[in-house]
Amino acid sequence: MADKQKTYGFPQDLRAAQLELHQVQAALAALYKRLPWSVVPLPGWTHTKDNGHFHETERADSPGWSDAERAEVDALRARQLDLSERVVSHEFWTTCDDAPNARAALKHLHDADDPAPQEQQGQQAQQDESAP
Repeated sequence: MADKQKTYGFPQDLRAAQLELHQVQAALAALYKRLPWSVVPLPGWTHTKDNGHFHETERADSPGWSDAERAEVDALRARQLDLSERVVSHEFWTTCDDAPNARAALKHLHDADDPAPQEQQGQQAQQDESAP
């Protein structure tokens, strides 16, 4: 796990690329949730325990994705790939002596609701108080 206490001198362009990568990943995940379950039109099904299935499952017919939906997914995936390449191949990593932990820290740099640093500081303070 990344050392959340340690700070890294991430360049602004790397920080911006990582933030946009998170935004694109979130947009892609939200898009997948609202799209039909199949890219191409397929019939649905009902599996019951009565006809030999362990789990009961049901899917409605899928109309497939429209051309606009496919284009939207393609654009977001291409942007995600571009940003991933930009982050991974950034020159900062050649100057960093602790790249794995720095990469983990960069991934969580923009976490707004991350209570972990305060919890770690509280735990460290408790350990310091109990130390002889």
